[in-house]
Amino acid sequence: MSIKSKIYLGIGSLFILLIFMAFFSINQIQLLGKASENILKDNKESLVYAKNILKALSEMEKDSASMITIASNLEKQKQNITEIGEDSITESLVMEFNLLKQNPKNKLYYTRFQSTLFEIIQVNLEAIESKNKIASNTTNNSIILLGLLSMFCFIAALVVLFRLPRIITKPIKELTLSIKKIAANDYHHRVKLEGSNELDELARSFNEMAIKLEDYNKSNIAKLLAEKKITETLINKIHYPIICFDNHKKVTLVNDEFLKVSGLLEKDLIGINILEFAAENDFISQLLIAGEDNLVNASDGGGASSRIQIEKQGKELYFEKEIQEIFYTLQPENEKQLISFVIVLKNITKYMEMDQAKTNFIATISHELKTPITSIKFGLQLLENEKTGLLNPEQLDLIKGCEEDTNTLLEIISELLNSAQAETGNIQLNIMPAQAGDILTYAISTHKLSANNKGIEFEVLISDDLPEVMVDKEKTAWVMTNLISNAIRYSADHSKIKISATHLENHVKISVQDFGSGIEAQYKNRIFDRYFTVPGTKKEGTGLGLAISKEFIEAQGGRIYVDSEPGEGSVFSVVLNCKP
Repeated sequence: MSIKSKIYLGIGSLFILLIFMAFFSINQIQLLGKASENILKDNKESLVYAKNILKALSEMEKDSASMITIASNLEKQKQNITEIGEDSITESLVMEFNLLKQNPKNKLYYTRFQSTLFEIIQVNLEAIESKNKIASNTTNNSIILLGLLSMFCFIAALVVLFRLPRIITKPIKELTLSIKKIAANDYHHRVKLEGSNELDELARSFNEMAIKLEDYNKSNIAKLLAEKKITETLINKIHYPIICFDNHKKVTLVNDEFLKVSGLLEKDLIGINILEFAAENDFISQLLIAGEDNLVNASDGGGASSRIQIEKQGKELYFEKEIQEIFYTLQPENEKQLISFVIVLKNITKYMEMDQAKTNFIATISHELKTPITSIKFGLQLLENEKTGLLNPEQLDLIKGCEEDTNTLLEIISELLNSAQAETGNIQLNIMPAQAGDILTYAISTHKLSANNKGIEFEVLISDDLPEVMVDKEKTAWVMTNLISNAIRYSADHSKIKISATHLENHVKISVQDFGSGIEAQYKNRIFDRYFTVPGTKKEGTGLGLAISKEFIEAQGGRIYVDSEPGEGSVFSVVLNCKP
């Protein structure tokens, strides 16, 4: 039987029961009404006639019209014979009335007439009592029958209420469970429903779909295995070391180049948890770390990279590491789901060696140039001395120009030496407690003259509760001098520069704010790169000052960063560690 038929049958049965109960109730009410109507119609009128006759009989001596009233009511009584024996009593009553009418003063006839009249009253009263008992019994029977019928309807309704939804929901629940199993790739599951209703037909269609999905999955697995083999072959032909692991951190693929570099075997890597293995292997540990951040937890869609260094056969090898996150787009929501990570290592050993040679060359040349340029500067100072001879104004101007160029060369050479020192990691630091206020005061006083020449005003705010900081005082002063120099260089004439130093828990924050043209967003992350200058600026510089400043500050355990908006200026901030 179909579900539609079952619903019609259940609800139709309840509907028929309700109709039957309604007709039965109406019938019982009609029976009770008829019983009451019979009492009123059959017996009440006889009692009324008898009452009228008795009243007229009592007034017979005083009122001559009483006989007419008695005769009229007797005639009506003759027409209202309803009870057994009432007709003979009525005839006797008529005969007695005729005798009484002929001898109205005869007491015997009066008494006999009255006695017969009481018999009629008694017959009707007994009939009323009998009919009242019948009506009462009918009422009781109706109550019992209605109660039984109501109970039957209630039980039938409960059966339909609990049975009908179950008939519908049970197969639906089984279908839902089966759909979930199919969604979980359990294509062997089948729905077991027997019958000929709509859900059974749906179950058969579902099982047919599951069979086709299972066949498709088997063919798809073979295809995927073939594609996997092709992928593995292609990856093995790539000369970059490559390792892949899924979102559960299980290694799924490595190529031959990676095995050569790591010295590991494929069987030792495939299927293992890379985080657990990293605790035992330094090379794998380096793969998962970029600076202070665990790249496995990156969520920026890939592209994060860092440099790692390993020793192979007594030679230092350098690799640029890239971690790419692989996403799968779920349909139809188009929601991305992370499924895998791929780490690619690019061998940059040759470039690192070339960079090291370049750094050593710059350091050597800078050191060699510094001595003759210093001698040139000393010679120019001797020429300016009057003891060596007097010079005319044109000669003095030429010497001053040469001195300015010499100072510029010495500044560039100094920055190149500092840059070479930073690149080689040989920064010599003399960390000791120092007052941040003293460092700032020195840096500000160094640039007082250049600021005055442009009409720039310094707005200095140094907190009174600044603790001592643990820094290399000389290099930190060099950084602050460089920041203030840049602020003056990029500020308009007759503007101001805000310089502040505040205490932040275990750190001291020093900020230098200018109100120049600012830095566009795409250049903010590159502002601390070596030799980088913001495109479009007309200001001259080597592009090394901020890079060296970053190296110096970070070497001391501090931090330097910039906040800038185009057209609103820039704020360079240095965070230094306080003395414990």
